[in-house]
Amino acid sequence: MDPSSAGAGGNSLASASCGDAQKRRVCYFYDPEVGNYYYGQGHPMKPHRVRMTHALLAHYGLLAPAKMQVLRPLPARDRDLCRFHSDDYIAFLRAVTPETQFDQIRSLRRFNVGEDCPVFDGLYAYCQTYAGASVGAAVKLNHGTHDIAINWSGGLHHAKKSEASGFCYVNDIVLAILELLKLHERVLYIDIDIHHGDGVEEAFYTTNRVMTVSFHKFGDYFPGTGDIRDIGYSEGKYYCLNVPLDDGIDDDSYQSIFKPIIGKVMEMYRPGAVVLQCGADSLSGDRLGCFNLSGKGHAECVKFMRSFNVPLLLLGGGGYTIRNVARCWCYETGVALGEELREKLPYNEYYEYFGPEYSLYVAASNMENRNTNKQLEEIKCNILDNLSKLQHAPSVQFEERIPETKLPETADANSMAINAPGNAKNEPGSSL
Repeated sequence: MDPSSAGAGGNSLASASCGDAQKRRVCYFYDPEVGNYYYGQGHPMKPHRVRMTHALLAHYGLLAPAKMQVLRPLPARDRDLCRFHSDDYIAFLRAVTPETQFDQIRSLRRFNVGEDCPVFDGLYAYCQTYAGASVGAAVKLNHGTHDIAINWSGGLHHAKKSEASGFCYVNDIVLAILELLKLHERVLYIDIDIHHGDGVEEAFYTTNRVMTVSFHKFGDYFPGTGDIRDIGYSEGKYYCLNVPLDDGIDDDSYQSIFKPIIGKVMEMYRPGAVVLQCGADSLSGDRLGCFNLSGKGHAECVKFMRSFNVPLLLLGGGGYTIRNVARCWCYETGVALGEELREKLPYNEYYEYFGPEYSLYVAASNMENRNTNKQLEEIKCNILDNLSKLQHAPSVQFEERIPETKLPETADANSMAINAPGNAKNEPGSSL
């Protein structure tokens, strides 16, 4: 890592294309069933977007074994989920069904399950799937077999210890970070979803072993948290950074604040691993969002983090204009691989979703940018001032070393291989 050049892009790719010297070992987690889960009619969260992303990856040829290892996650078990979540909350998620929910009104209220976080068929299996993928990806990084691990079905950052929130039931990010902490003294979490990463911040608010950095819309906007004055507490003071932004922020404005802040964080904190939540609701034209990032501008954050060559976990998150979500995450998978993808989308089973332009690139609009240069400079100076108060690369005293999760060699593995459409079927776990 070259922190001195971080503000200018670190040792990031000079262009969208890159040579073999810049290749990374990438693994990608996907369950073919994830697109079948359905939050309900009219609900903006649509897991189908992950299947659309996968289809684009397949037709761009990115699922080939020569490109990256494609893995099917094993479901997270109750005991895995309870490493963060409370036993009674997980028991409730496991037991509740659309048919029985009206007999459990008190529990629905207690665990904040209802309109935003509805009970739907297969709810618990869905939670097990996306959480299992994130934890499995963290295990892969811990074992050093891959440089970058991807789970676009994950990144559900609002879920709390004992309640659902903001379309999120189980906080796969916290579970993945806990797995990374078994090996790494320090883990950096970065959130570029338009919404504040409140569930992850809350989980690690009092520790210096995890630094959380969230770039988000702040004001009269869900979840209403993420003030720049929220900086962590006790041992975690100054290890929580919040970057509050206003409507219409564009690529140039975003990078003018993202790169200097994250460059300084990487220099001062020196994490052993980085988790980047790539919520696509910060893209221009999102159904629930109000930012104006292009697909390339969003992916520049991935490219920048890739440049530090630190183990990197890429997760999904928000994103409610699903044609844009699929294009964004496909493009960012290409960035992770160091592959330049052609702009014209290949024909695929969801081709009609992407008309009329049929382009991989999500374009920005002409909406007003309400973030002035002065405001952004003040925010940047405030954040950098907080960073200057950090103990430089804090060393962590281990009282007890948590044993690493071993990679099983049978079907009990954290993941099992799956192939791109049309490939020969692998034996379960054979790619491990």
